[in-house]
Amino acid sequence: MPTNWSDSITIADLTDEPALSEELNNLVDAVRNAKEGKVPHVVLNLAGVTYVNSSNLAQMLKLRKSLAERGRAMKLCSVSEEVWSVFQVTGLERVFRFAPDPMTALASLQIEAE
Repeated sequence: MPTNWSDSITIADLTDEPALSEELNNLVDAVRNAKEGKVPHVVLNLAGVTYVNSSNLAQMLKLRKSLAERGRAMKLCSVSEEVWSVFQVTGLERVFRFAPDPMTALASLQIEAE
């Protein structure tokens, strides 16, 4: 379940399957169905994720695209070495933006939003 950090930033603390797919789908739907101006930046905290599959990556790309279309950003943080290797193998480490931890991700999004 995502946590609203502020009016403009939401943090989603993700865990392994099956919750990961469900949460990502919920986030994509929430962004697509949100009223204009009500879409927050999103931090995906992957501290509880030990494995991602191609479906998860596709969902993250959909979420990133939906946010970008509304002028919002997404940051991934607390990525384990196992998950990081999947991003590297797929080349997605050049597509997504990363932070070492949730507080750094929040601070960078707040600075960028100003």
